[in-house]
Amino acid sequence: MVTQAEVQYISDATGKEVGVIVPIDLWHEIESERETAYLLSSANMKRRLLEAKERHDGINFEGALEKLGV
Repeated sequence: MVTQAEVQYISDATGKEVGVIVPIDLWHEIESERETAYLLSSANMKRRLLEAKERHDGINFEGALEKLGV
């Protein structure tokens, strides 16, 4: 977990906060949450993701490579 001390705020000459520096792990977490929110904003995509989550009849990575001839 990221502590408040690890987040750095950037201020302009007047002291107004204009930016922030966050640890890369926190940034990846934020990006992941934004991507998930974007995908779930579409009813059709949400349905497809939930269907895929319930699917248990896929093939493993090695099987996919073999099927693709890689």
